[in-house]
Amino acid sequence: MKDTLTDANFPRTADQRVYHLGVRPGEVANRIVTVGSPSRANTVASFLDAKPKPFVLNSERGFLTITGRYKGVPVSIISIGMGSPNMDFFVREIRESVSGDLAIIRLGSCGGLVDIRPGTVVVADACVSISRNVDFDFANPESCDEPAYRISKPVAADEKLTNELVKALHAAKPSTSLSDIISGTVNASADRYVDKTSCSHQKFSDDGPVFASFYSSQGRQTSFPDHNEHLIEYLQKMVENLSTLEMETFHLFHLAACWRARSAVSTVERTPLTTGPVTPVIAQSSNPTPQIPPTPQALPNSVIRAAGIHMVFASRKSRDFITPEQVKEVEEWTGQGVLNALVNIDIPEDQMHTSEGSVWELV
Repeated sequence: MKDTLTDANFPRTADQRVYHLGVRPGEVANRIVTVGSPSRANTVASFLDAKPKPFVLNSERGFLTITGRYKGVPVSIISIGMGSPNMDFFVREIRESVSGDLAIIRLGSCGGLVDIRPGTVVVADACVSISRNVDFDFANPESCDEPAYRISKPVAADEKLTNELVKALHAAKPSTSLSDIISGTVNASADRYVDKTSCSHQKFSDDGPVFASFYSSQGRQTSFPDHNEHLIEYLQKMVENLSTLEMETFHLFHLAACWRARSAVSTVERTPLTTGPVTPVIAQSSNPTPQIPPTPQALPNSVIRAAGIHMVFASRKSRDFITPEQVKEVEEWTGQGVLNALVNIDIPEDQMHTSEGSVWELV
């Protein structure tokens, strides 16, 4: 950060760019695919229409946004990296940049907890969060009555979007593909933060989430004294129909559920920044956005639909790992399936961000 900020509540540049993603209104569509890696984002973007030329923005915080049209419908593909903090940046900053409804599908990788082979594609109906409890005394566990890990209650995916996703994946899967498609399961996300809850006289608890780790909260054994030797076994015992484990999807589902439960939309006027904290690198499409676009309105009856597809990269039971050739093949057809699911989901015209002045406007 090189410049002085004038509004710490929700930082924006003078031309409405958000702090981490670097986008502004008119650069992100209502339908979004979110992925972890830029290479996967580019794979999905290869299916976008040639016109208008896709808009590409790389933020200095590591987020990649690609916006264009797929079968004539505006779509964005956003690479966010890893973990719930990045998912939080993504959902909140996009919500403040797009008017109307949002339909978001996460296309990510995961570990398989049951007898499913690498290359399997899993669509979860719900997610739980598994978290490392920083109040547990990992150095002297015998003197601590805190749980080492906590499991949250499940949060459901959007049923309508999930159903469209399952149908689209079956239609997109090549006849030559050896990948299975599994749906109706529960996913666990092992990268949750927040909140201190009540103590418990056990190593594991379902009292609520705190901070987490890719290693300890996923039951991986390292040189650290993580006290997680039986964590996976405990997860499977406590969470019915659990099949996969990753890091981001729970927070996407959680924020979408929170949006549905909100009581009102804030109309507080925000002070724009006079100088910018972000210097995005933009491969400009044929449609530059306006000099200073209007602030978008999250309409009172707007919704956020969220769903997730997880490609099994590793089996936690057999320790087998997916091959690079399998990754390429599965990413391609699942990417196309996700795009088809998004364009098939209906968003009312009055809940769409305006095309006028946007990077996806047809001129």
